[in-house]
Amino acid sequence: MSTHLTTVAGVPVDTRHFIGGERVASTETFTDVSPIDGSVLAEISRGTAMEAAAAVAAAKAAFPAWAATPRAERARLLHAIADGVERRLEELALVETTDNGALLRSHRRGVMPRVAHNFRFFANWLLELGHEDFTTRGHTNHVTWDPAGPCVLITPWNAPLMLATWKVAPALAAGDTVVLKPAEWSPLTASLLADIAAEAGLPAGVLNVVQGYGSEVGDPLTAHPDVRRISFTGSVPTARHISASAAANLTPLSLELGGKSPLLVFADADLDLAAGLAVEQYDNAGQVCLAATRILVEAPVAEEFTRRFTEKAAALRQGDPREETTDIGPTIHPRQLEKIDGFVRRALEAGARAVIGGHRGEGQYYVPTLLTDVRQDSEIVQEEVFGPVLTLQTFEDEDEAVRLANDTRFGLAATVATGDAERAARVTARLVAGTVWVNCFFVRDLKAPFGGSRHSGVGREGGTWSFDFYCDVKNTVTAPKGFKDHG
Repeated sequence: MSTHLTTVAGVPVDTRHFIGGERVASTETFTDVSPIDGSVLAEISRGTAMEAAAAVAAAKAAFPAWAATPRAERARLLHAIADGVERRLEELALVETTDNGALLRSHRRGVMPRVAHNFRFFANWLLELGHEDFTTRGHTNHVTWDPAGPCVLITPWNAPLMLATWKVAPALAAGDTVVLKPAEWSPLTASLLADIAAEAGLPAGVLNVVQGYGSEVGDPLTAHPDVRRISFTGSVPTARHISASAAANLTPLSLELGGKSPLLVFADADLDLAAGLAVEQYDNAGQVCLAATRILVEAPVAEEFTRRFTEKAAALRQGDPREETTDIGPTIHPRQLEKIDGFVRRALEAGARAVIGGHRGEGQYYVPTLLTDVRQDSEIVQEEVFGPVLTLQTFEDEDEAVRLANDTRFGLAATVATGDAERAARVTARLVAGTVWVNCFFVRDLKAPFGGSRHSGVGREGGTWSFDFYCDVKNTVTAPKGFKDHG
């Protein structure tokens, strides 16, 4: 077996970059560790400015032919990639669970099927993409979506392959070429995606994968003058750094950043439903940007809501994510565990009370936590923890509920639980958020716009919004006369 192959959960994974259709090794490596038990999974090629430049050059060289490829052929190849994902779904699920600690049952039933759906959706949307011609004083306006060029896509560790393909699929459908830089804490399924794309017949250089640290390979990618689009999902501080890096070239950015989303529970809500929605926020060990981590409950029902919540939370099973009965797995990395614990310790020292949890579990696990007696201006209410930690506050009326919900620098999502349709309409109209769910959570359609307000992001992707970002949208205006008759 090649020294550049590692075996994870019985699946061989190449640890090298994928550039211009070939595997490329770096002289240095970084260690990839499983959050489940701390075992070393692989030594991964550690990219530098040299690999970044080579990947962008490969993407640039492949762009003219890929941009000129007819839409139907691009769509066919995206469907072929989806076929490959479905054939290897079990392998992808096993590798990703081992690499990032998320539930194997979720990967099998939801996440990996969604990866395939990402490719199929944007392949199909591409074939339907268009705008009716319209006239201006007899002149015809014709709108087109032209491929923009090489794209750099930087993806997070909490849902590695699903969020990578949420970007890769529309970029490829748009006729762009791609350099994908996965998170260094969960790089393995991106490498498998490169194999799947090559097996599907995607031309060399159209999809490149470069691994490594942001400071070493991410910076030269985002600052490269030949890059035409940058899409990033991650933290606000990193987004600021990327924005500054891209500014010199005026490279357009799409940024999906952190959240501190509220769950508003009104007294007229189905409290059992609301408590279930709140407990659902512990999904993926709370490592979900959309999670409604601030629970706001109307005062008269706060005690009953808390009782129902704690009963449901007590039924959750934390443990090995590979087991079917596990509900909550480990945190991704010791540094993330320490960050979560630091937030909670400081909150408790400041006077917060732990209704449940409030401490680490064994190994790399943090016990699901609900904190109350927290101030609106406190760190635990204002800053993203990105772990299984929720806060509970009460409100007296609609105005106070909205004020508390909107009183952070974020605006990614919000959830409202109410039995009054008119109240739902009033409240959702006043909430600052890119997505609002009413009496539900995490229902997402790829046709819908997705993104955040305020410090939660810049821009929207999904459906035509994705093509608006990954393309140069052009309007061609043609006069009603002036052409010569060649008949």
